[in-house]
Amino acid sequence: MDDETFISEALRIVEAAERRGVTLRILGALAIRLHSGEHSKLHISLERLGTDRSFTDIDLIAYGKERHKVRALMEDDLGFQISPQILLMHGKERLIYWHPEGLYRVDVFFDKLRFSHDIDFGDNPKNGRLAMDYPTIPLAELLLEKLQIHDITEKDIKDVIVLLRAHRLSEEDEEEALNMEYISRVLADDWGFWYDAVQNLRKVGESLERYLEKGIISEEDARDVSSKVEKLLHHIDAKPKTSRWMKRMREGSDKKWWRDVEEFSR
Repeated sequence: MDDETFISEALRIVEAAERRGVTLRILGALAIRLHSGEHSKLHISLERLGTDRSFTDIDLIAYGKERHKVRALMEDDLGFQISPQILLMHGKERLIYWHPEGLYRVDVFFDKLRFSHDIDFGDNPKNGRLAMDYPTIPLAELLLEKLQIHDITEKDIKDVIVLLRAHRLSEEDEEEALNMEYISRVLADDWGFWYDAVQNLRKVGESLERYLEKGIISEEDARDVSSKVEKLLHHIDAKPKTSRWMKRMREGSDKKWWRDVEEFSR
């Protein structure tokens, strides 16, 4: 499937959820493309997967309290086929679906993302973080989703570049702005997450010169993203750390600070 079909399919599912009164939001690279606006051409030109394709599946998140509504939507209304193995082993935190014709996979997470590090959206549809944006998760969590990756890849670095290029930095939740205060607060309570996030931001900064030399990004793009990386790093560094963060810092990198991520198949 081409990029536009992936985007339209993701929106079709989320819009169907909205009509059913179910909170369902788009994650990952698809969400970044939807938010990139005039910079969507940059996302395309970076060729995040090394081909003319940008996406391979659709990732969504909902509240666990609405799990039964999500299943009714996906299975009864839209005809997706559930993975019975994932339902049995991980159904409380994650479901995997396949398009009725096998065209693509849909991963649905509940309440939080549990990868190298956790990103918590809350569990209450009335006041959780998912209400902050539509049809995607909030921009702050979109950035955290990429920064939490312990072994960050080229495609994820490219996603971060586009996300930073397309948005201004703010110290509160605002429309089309990255809330660096919220990001800093999350990292100030989790040393392991902080450690990987800071390293990943530095890798983003280091990649800019290489992409500039290859002509993939412009000087204006590189300057803009570089300044935002530095500003974000400064804000993260200046944020007072919790006692939990300080306690874990004393152990440092001698003790494993990330979770290994399991790959799921059909």
